[in-house]
Amino acid sequence: MWPLDCHVGLRPPRNDGESFPAILAPECAASDDLMMKRITRAALVSIALACAGPAAAHPHVFVVVTSEVLFDAQGRVSGVRQAWTFDDMYSSFVTTGASEDGKPVTSQKLQPLAEQNVGELADYSYFTIAKAPGQKIEFGKPEAISMQEDDKKFVTLKFTLPFKAPVKADKAFTLQVYDPSYFVAFDFAKDGVTLKSAPAGCSLSVSQPKPLGDVESQKLNESFFSGLSPGADFGIKLATRATIACP
Repeated sequence: MWPLDCHVGLRPPRNDGESFPAILAPECAASDDLMMKRITRAALVSIALACAGPAAAHPHVFVVVTSEVLFDAQGRVSGVRQAWTFDDMYSSFVTTGASEDGKPVTSQKLQPLAEQNVGELADYSYFTIAKAPGQKIEFGKPEAISMQEDDKKFVTLKFTLPFKAPVKADKAFTLQVYDPSYFVAFDFAKDGVTLKSAPAGCSLSVSQPKPLGDVESQKLNESFFSGLSPGADFGIKLATRATIACP
């Protein structure tokens, strides 16, 4: 259980001087209803650092990703269906105090939090980078938003990102999911990228990032990340890339 004097923790300041939104520790609220009312600026990219000291190195949150690339009837990529399963610490952080019988928290009870979280992820482009040569990709309003806790107490957030305009994949469509600041570590599950209704002949390849060397890994402390220049994109160094090509 969280202590009665627990507090909201913010991510370290962003490189542009702003703070990332914070999520309220559930046990700080007097009731489930109050909890949902008070999580008005919650975002799944944030976590109270009660369980991680100020000197703890990035990343602070770990997410296993499965992405389903969606195709329309004309064989164009029309969106991405995301499923993010959070680590045990974050999952516990989200659900503590929300279940009275020890059973997984119902999706219905988590729905307001899921919708608020996805809404705020828009500021970070949903940590989803989709590219197609010569074509501009913009996300529409997220759909099919849900959150669930499984029997092992892991929380999974699901949502669909439709494209405002479908794009062709004949010149290699690429997809990455990562946090530029590396506060959150996103890793694709095994066979974590799939194609839905893709035309015959489409190929899918997944490229893993080059591992960091020992010397570079030793530098990854909070001082290193706080000293990055504005707009620095460190996360791309550790981001997996999925490439899809269709005839």
